[in-house]
Amino acid sequence: MTAPVRTDTCEAELLTRVLSALLREDVVGLRTRGTLERREDGGWLRLAGPDGAALLLPVAEDGFQCDLAARLPLLLREPEGTELNSCAAVLDALRALAEPEDRDGFDAFAEECRQTLQTMRLHTETQSDVAGHLTARYGPDPARWTGLAASLAYDTLAARIDHPVYPTARGRSGLTPEHLRSYAPEFHPSFTLRWLAVPRAAVTLTGALPEFWPTPQELGLPELRGTHVALPVHPLTVGGPLEEALRSTGLTDSAVLAERPYLDVVPTLSMRTVATLADPSVHLKLPLATATLGLRNKRSIRPGTLVDGAAGQRLLERAAAREHRFRAMVLHADETTYAHAGHELLAVLCRRYPAGLDGAVVVPAAALLAPAPGGRLVVDHLADRFFGGDPLALLDAFLTLLFDWQTTLFGLGIALESHQQNISLVLRPRSLRLLFKDNDGPRVNTERLQAELPGPWGFDDSRTFTAQDGPVADLFTTITVHLCAGAYAFGLPERREEMLRLVRDRLTQAVDRLGGDAGDVLRARVLQAPRLPVKAMVSAGTLLSKERSGAADINKHYTSGPNYLLREGSTA
Repeated sequence: MTAPVRTDTCEAELLTRVLSALLREDVVGLRTRGTLERREDGGWLRLAGPDGAALLLPVAEDGFQCDLAARLPLLLREPEGTELNSCAAVLDALRALAEPEDRDGFDAFAEECRQTLQTMRLHTETQSDVAGHLTARYGPDPARWTGLAASLAYDTLAARIDHPVYPTARGRSGLTPEHLRSYAPEFHPSFTLRWLAVPRAAVTLTGALPEFWPTPQELGLPELRGTHVALPVHPLTVGGPLEEALRSTGLTDSAVLAERPYLDVVPTLSMRTVATLADPSVHLKLPLATATLGLRNKRSIRPGTLVDGAAGQRLLERAAAREHRFRAMVLHADETTYAHAGHELLAVLCRRYPAGLDGAVVVPAAALLAPAPGGRLVVDHLADRFFGGDPLALLDAFLTLLFDWQTTLFGLGIALESHQQNISLVLRPRSLRLLFKDNDGPRVNTERLQAELPGPWGFDDSRTFTAQDGPVADLFTTITVHLCAGAYAFGLPERREEMLRLVRDRLTQAVDRLGGDAGDVLRARVLQAPRLPVKAMVSAGTLLSKERSGAADINKHYTSGPNYLLREGSTA
């Protein structure tokens, strides 16, 4: 008997997402210069070139963040009728239409696609083994993976699915398959950290380090006791990146890398953040010399972001204290302990989670639509245990609380960069709470905030502040609405209309509850706007330089898309 032929669908899946993202961001004018043609098999978007030739993209109606999306993984080159069905071929053809100064960005994105495709294939090859490992370690029912240690299993599942917007999110620049198997969350490995003894005078330390923090003596460096403090170093940063950081800070001769590894950890969904096995309630965010979600989106840690994370936490605690209903329902990780030696690769954030989570299921929102071992979605397993088998009831409870909290913050002039990775659902029978982390990168309307929670607020990044509602509403829309609500409606196609009604209704209720001029702003800019802001992450993160894209912040650079919140027959 002939063995069945295994079909590699990874490239087709990746290319379809890449084409949709390039269309959404109007790369080389695909969206604005393209002409829609109807053919027997469906719609085709024709982009004429300067030489009389044309590229045709097969499209279908979408509606999430673009009116159209790619329906087949190819571009058709006419008049010769050649099908371009690989990321490399497609980007090469589009590169030829780009401005000369932008063409290096297409080469960089082609490499990003190559790395992502390699990772996707690795995920496919190892799916069964990883599922078996998680089941053996945490049990057969994902809805009973309780406590912060078991929460890491959900991170593993979430790391194996795609980002709602960025097409190559599974890729990490410069890392090999061996690196991923040893250090990436999708493989659920454990490893031991390296440590750098740095002169105390060179280290800025805020807060109290955990009890398990090693002394130089425990690291085999007794001669440095009393003069140096230990900073953890991710094994992937050891070598060239660390040596360059020490040279640039003048610490080459005074800082010492301990030969003795210390402290076993497990990577979380963000990869650069690791959970300590000694105390799963303590996570360490460590700089990595790689990039995700765009080659300019470095995984290092600027010292200023540590200051901003602590400032953001203090601000949110003040906001929550004003509203009694949020005190028990919205939880925050403590991010006030950190250290750095003046360089983005010589830094650490010590994140502490609140007590009392041992008996709860703590699942990142990013894992809800991930397949669990056995194939069913995580949200379905959780709904079986906590919501009578109805996943929409679970999402209803999540959205009700999420929109209530985020619109309340908007009324204070605050919007958070709280995407699916930064929010966890804390589930117990008859109880759902939300847990937030990573509080740097908000947008704050100082006029609203000063009136309600007078400063100073202590943020380092001047881009945090604005005197207008627009940038705050844009962040609210692209993060809270698109990534934390709309993505679930469009990620559950069989329940899409029900989910869209749910998103509209719960957001409308939250905006009505907010009231006042802040409610009017959200009603006009979100619920009733003809179009909504959409992240242009590929353009800002890889394809274009900051000078060419005009992006002051690559994570807050926008194009626009249709408003799927408009009720049928409504007008803006």
